[in-house]
Amino acid sequence: MWNKPWTMKEGFAIGAGLIVAGLLLELSTGPINWDAFIWPVNGFVLAGFVAIIVAVHLLRRKVYAFRFLSTYQAAIPSMLYAVTLTIVMGLTRQTISPNPFTNSEGSMWINNMLSFWPFVLIYVYMALIIGLVVLKTPLNTKSPSKIVAGLFHLGLFITMTTATLGNADMRRMKMIVGKGEPEWRAIDQRQHIVEMPLAIELKQFIMEVYNDGSPRRFASDIQILTKSGKNILTTVDVNKPVKVDGWKIYQYGYDQTMGAQSSTSILELVRDPWLPYVYIGIYMMLGGGLMMFITGVRRKEGAV
Repeated sequence: MWNKPWTMKEGFAIGAGLIVAGLLLELSTGPINWDAFIWPVNGFVLAGFVAIIVAVHLLRRKVYAFRFLSTYQAAIPSMLYAVTLTIVMGLTRQTISPNPFTNSEGSMWINNMLSFWPFVLIYVYMALIIGLVVLKTPLNTKSPSKIVAGLFHLGLFITMTTATLGNADMRRMKMIVGKGEPEWRAIDQRQHIVEMPLAIELKQFIMEVYNDGSPRRFASDIQILTKSGKNILTTVDVNKPVKVDGWKIYQYGYDQTMGAQSSTSILELVRDPWLPYVYIGIYMMLGGGLMMFITGVRRKEGAV
């Protein structure tokens, strides 16, 4: 190994090294604290990461390791590691725990994969490779396939970076509101009470039931007051959120002991300011994939 030219063996070795390094960081410092990356810190991190990618790209002719990173021998192993860790995340219950090493039920690191150092390092490594592939695409190319590939990889890079760094700014709250009692406070995912920039008052709880008495639909007529001076009367439904000042308000639950006579309603408030950029990346990927399909069809028709 490590004899030039490097192959996928070296690619897998680099990935394994990152996982070992991640485990050491996990043991020594605990999981990543994403709260430390709240805006504008995540913006500076993204700018710094892009600067590193550009520097690696410019130095690729002088440093062989940098040149290797933009090859498929590096890309395929990183993708396999990322897919494996993502499958593990999908097969395990993900929780948020104040304990650095286990959650309240005694589960281990895999139950908090988004803060698990090996998982994050592998995704950063993969994003680095994708960024280098994007820069490797010549701007003056007239090749449709290269343009399409560049669009797809750029979309993937945008999606990965904004979804990861935007995780720090994402807020998901639960608010229990009652009739005649405007509520400013909500409970975050760590069970902390947080004062919100808006207040919500329940006007009327709505429930529709099937013939057997089980709930068919439940919703809430609410009044929303914001610090910016807005006064909104609206209805929030389970699958029909209300959007106010960057927040999405969902119907989450109610006092089940009271049923249709419930005088309280449980709402979920979600804020994800980076989500539009994630969608931009996804649309670019879809556009690139569609163009790949069209280009492939035309090639086949031309060969017939």
